[in-house]
Amino acid sequence: MADKFTVIREVTKGIWTFSRPFTMLGIFPAGGRSTAIQLANGGVWVLASTALNPETKAKLDELGPVQYIISPDAVHHLFLGEFKKAYPTAKLIAPAATVGRADKTLVFDGVWGRDPPDTKYGFEEEIKVCYFSGFKNKDVAFFHPASGTMIEADLLFNLPATEQYSKTKSSGSVPLLRSFRPSSWLHGKFASAMGDDKAAMKRDVKTVADWDFQRIIPCHGDVIETGGKQAWLDAYKSYLDPARA
Repeated sequence: MADKFTVIREVTKGIWTFSRPFTMLGIFPAGGRSTAIQLANGGVWVLASTALNPETKAKLDELGPVQYIISPDAVHHLFLGEFKKAYPTAKLIAPAATVGRADKTLVFDGVWGRDPPDTKYGFEEEIKVCYFSGFKNKDVAFFHPASGTMIEADLLFNLPATEQYSKTKSSGSVPLLRSFRPSSWLHGKFASAMGDDKAAMKRDVKTVADWDFQRIIPCHGDVIETGGKQAWLDAYKSYLDPARA
């Protein structure tokens, strides 16, 4: 059955997003998004966070053979099985926390937080990785230097999710909130509360802050096309400001 809600677009050369409605707890319109990157060898790396509907699969097949299926944190695992079934030769890589929650029949080819920290899976020359061991959802941030793009799941939200709800009758607005953007005081509180290990958070927040990006592709909310670095600094200033240590 065709899906009339998914928005598929090339955000920048070689990076495609698959954006659609998603409501947390039935009331919170956060939106959902998968992201695919065309690799230099002709293959495709995909952060698989939304359903593999016919439109999504058709575009992925057009882009090239899927070589990597990525879960970005403990909670974005619902569609890994259907991606792996469609692309059985692709490497499936996820944080350790995902493995405990995902379909038990899945075999993972790489596990952040379980494999040695310097383990390479084959895409690191083009996509850098920072595993946030001190974040509650055990998120992984990804950096594509060639396009100046950072990709992440629950580390940073940019709501309302207007693109993800653009094919629905909803505005994608968050109930009782005008917005949930990186510069908001609420996002700062969220970032601080989600840190289980403050020392690890400071280390990993700084690693991302040192990357040279201007665009952020979040799973939840609109893509930040410019000013992404400042958005990251705003959202995580509590871990970067020595006065707040």
